[in-house]
Amino acid sequence: MAKEILCTLGPASMNERTITRLTALGVALFRLNLSHTKLQDVAPLIEKVRALTAVPLCLDTEGAQIRTGNFVSGSVEVKENGLIYAHRQPVPGDASHFNFYPMEIIDEMVPGDLIAIDFNEVLVQVTGKDAKKLEMRVLQGGKIGRNKAVTVKRDIDLPALTEKDVKALEIGKTMGIRHAALSFANRASDVDELRRHAAPGTFVISKIECRNGLLNLDAIAARSDALLIDRGDLSRQEPIERIPFLQKKIIRHAKKAGKKVYVATNLLESMVTSPNPTRAEVNDVINTLADGADGLVLAAETAIGQDPIGCAHMIAKLIHEYENCSADDRPYCPQDAKSFLVAPHGGRLVNRENTVDFSRVGRCPRVAVEKSILMDCEQIALGTYSPLTGFMGKETLASVLSRHRLPDGTAWTMPILWQVPESLAKKTSKGERLALTDESGVVHALVEMSEVYRLDIPEVSKAWFGTSSGEHPGVEAFQRGGPWVIAGSVDLIQRRRVPYGQYQWTPAQSRLIFEHKGWSQVVGFHTRNVIHRAHEYIQLKALERTHADGLYISPIIGSERRGDFLPEWVIRSYQAMMDFSFYPPGRVLVGCLATYPRFSGPREAVFTALCRKNMGCSHFIVGRNHSGVGDFYDDREYRKLFDSLNDLGMTPVFFDQVGYDADKKVYESAGGPGSAHQMISGTQVRAAFKENRPLPDWFMREEIQNLLRSERAAGGSLFCE
Repeated sequence: MAKEILCTLGPASMNERTITRLTALGVALFRLNLSHTKLQDVAPLIEKVRALTAVPLCLDTEGAQIRTGNFVSGSVEVKENGLIYAHRQPVPGDASHFNFYPMEIIDEMVPGDLIAIDFNEVLVQVTGKDAKKLEMRVLQGGKIGRNKAVTVKRDIDLPALTEKDVKALEIGKTMGIRHAALSFANRASDVDELRRHAAPGTFVISKIECRNGLLNLDAIAARSDALLIDRGDLSRQEPIERIPFLQKKIIRHAKKAGKKVYVATNLLESMVTSPNPTRAEVNDVINTLADGADGLVLAAETAIGQDPIGCAHMIAKLIHEYENCSADDRPYCPQDAKSFLVAPHGGRLVNRENTVDFSRVGRCPRVAVEKSILMDCEQIALGTYSPLTGFMGKETLASVLSRHRLPDGTAWTMPILWQVPESLAKKTSKGERLALTDESGVVHALVEMSEVYRLDIPEVSKAWFGTSSGEHPGVEAFQRGGPWVIAGSVDLIQRRRVPYGQYQWTPAQSRLIFEHKGWSQVVGFHTRNVIHRAHEYIQLKALERTHADGLYISPIIGSERRGDFLPEWVIRSYQAMMDFSFYPPGRVLVGCLATYPRFSGPREAVFTALCRKNMGCSHFIVGRNHSGVGDFYDDREYRKLFDSLNDLGMTPVFFDQVGYDADKKVYESAGGPGSAHQMISGTQVRAAFKENRPLPDWFMREEIQNLLRSERAAGGSLFCE
């Protein structure tokens, strides 16, 4: 049976992004802690959670417990040997006068009682009592917080449910809540009491967190649907060193009764404030699963912690390791940790770098090729084009052009071809290896030829680009390459030496970086322009819309199209955005892709998305006329193609053309004819800098303009010549 994750919702997690992401991580049950929820908020919170997820919500009662009341400053420090007072009527809590909850509980306390407050940090003794208050002497001083546990060191009979619990359960009943947790279950009749107020058929989880619960464990289990071990509250009455053994005992009794059992408290306590758990916590979680727990409960970690998603992510990874390694007695074999990043296209990353003995290169015929072919060799071998392992043969090309799929059915839209002169095509044979060199003769890749064939250029142009017009730059480049094609697998001998190397990562490296940053959902952005406000808007809006952990800005740096910005300035513009903190801290990364534009419109939009999927991106921004040119592609074709390929394994994030409304001072999708929006585009940016014309700040940030203009003023070049 798969282990379950239960998460408490609170101030840190009661939002759309967190609930959506926790749902995606497989959380089985959300918990609303009534001890920390006002009664008037119960119905609105149920509605909010219901609107965001189909995961069931559990109302966790206050139960038979005593807690501290409110303090004006949130918490107070009490000194040893001092006197403090608990009042029966509400008072503004301070270091001397405060309330217990429920306030009337002081009626049950008598002089001589020893009381531990805030998980045993403070110990007091009742020294006096009248109709209005208790007098207590502090035996051990310390800090007391609001709404913290209070334990009287003798049994006090408390009702199973508070008045607030009863009203909250009635609300839950009318709103269709069918899960409830009984806090401080003392006896079997407490379970019956909860069932009387909950909806028929409610799944009742009884929390074992007091000594009476242990004494009546079997009877409570018999009346319940599941048990939950609250190790924190249980340690108020049982020595902390005994808790591990009690955990094992309770789990055994639950299994014997055929009931599920969950474990809570301090699973990943350090992650409330830190990004990683301790080794002791990791060991504790695995041992808890090994004890037989059916599920793990995140409480403070997801209710008030700094990274609820990261905590659930870690629990999911630990469950994965337990389920895959606990019974593994095979010899040790190194393997990667469980990744929650999107899987590479086709299921695995291709790796064909340094797979061939370099000494064998000397016997291979050398062929000098254009930079674009070497870039394709690199991206094939490094896995960016996974699952491709080489240049396409005739059957594969036909399948991609006619079906947008490889012959095995895997979605793929872009022809990856090596067009060669006829003289080369006619003197090579199947199985022969060709060494591909740059213009200086350095060997970068080997291609083992599997096929040579001739293309019908007009026919392929029409199928590939939707036109055979030489006015289309993609068609023009394709026609210039000629009709002869060599197909074959690629092995990378050595990468090209290029600038901006610190920004170039292989898919394996980008995935490692995402994992290290704790990202599991990443939205990718493809660009060949310096940053302007329309792109900034859609990037940040995509982060918000997708609830992603991070944004991966991935400029292409292989373009040499005249008039395009030089890659250096595209990169530096984005680096400036981060340096000036215009992006949310820790959520944006810039990494280049050495490739070139094909101007293939919708085909290229899918292709660039799949490249970023292989890099680890779960989402990809598709803007208006993405990778298109002029008016060759209808904006509607993009959505149509993505919709037809519903097995891409990643999610496109579509945006229409974005404009600026000067009256409202907002960026938004631009209207049709007569729209008051002012348009923003990369074409306009390039024109403005070529004409040395300033742009308004709403068009491009002044800091970015200053960066570019300083280079121009110094006599440097911004554009490919």
